[in-house]
Amino acid sequence: MFSNKKGQGMSLNVIIVAALALIVLVVLTVIFTSRTAIFSEKVDQGSRTELIEMKISYADCHPTVRQEGEFTSAFERAESIDDKENAKVSFRDEINRCRDSLDRAECESQGCTWE
Repeated sequence: MFSNKKGQGMSLNVIIVAALALIVLVVLTVIFTSRTAIFSEKVDQGSRTELIEMKISYADCHPTVRQEGEFTSAFERAESIDDKENAKVSFRDEINRCRDSLDRAECESQGCTWE
């Protein structure tokens, strides 16, 4: 009546291989996410460098922090060298527009910051 059947299930080898595969996937995920963070940091650092170079040409009247942030975002989103150059030209135009203001009232009416 009772037959001597082995229990069905996964063998120990299959369980070990699956556990090792899971460990490898976790390690690869950690490596990939850390490299992505490093890449993002380098891209952000490049846009900050460009902004600092642009700030050298500031006068008493200069673009606002919001306008600087828009430049930084446009520079980071740029997919080609031409797109990056267009972002730089556009921000230089903004700097020049602000620089043309002669006094604080004119500067602030142009949407710029006086310092």
